[in-house]
Amino acid sequence: MTRFRLPASISVAALLTALGGVPLAAQGGFWWLVPAVPVVIMIWAWRAGTDANERGMRVRALLGNRVVLWPQVAELRADGPKRVVAVLTDGTALPLTAVRPADLPALVKAAGQSLATA
Repeated sequence: MTRFRLPASISVAALLTALGGVPLAAQGGFWWLVPAVPVVIMIWAWRAGTDANERGMRVRALLGNRVVLWPQVAELRADGPKRVVAVLTDGTALPLTAVRPADLPALVKAAGQSLATA
């Protein structure tokens, strides 16, 4: 199985931000939101990503995940310099969390395929 994850520095930065917001949260009222928002970002960064193997992919987000089998994937393509999407056979585009265009060869290899060279 090949795993693609967001950089750990996002979680560390969110943790430090949350710790810095604790004195404000101690003031009461709606100030509790100051450290709560970075905690949610920290959990998202820790959980989000894409796992791929020879059967398919699991795209994970903050609150859920989606499993896509390889026969459902019509195309893998770069969508800008930092994002990859899987175009499914029904025409929908599924953004692959934490997968960069440079990671496409590793993703294809995880599927048990090889890239065609022209």
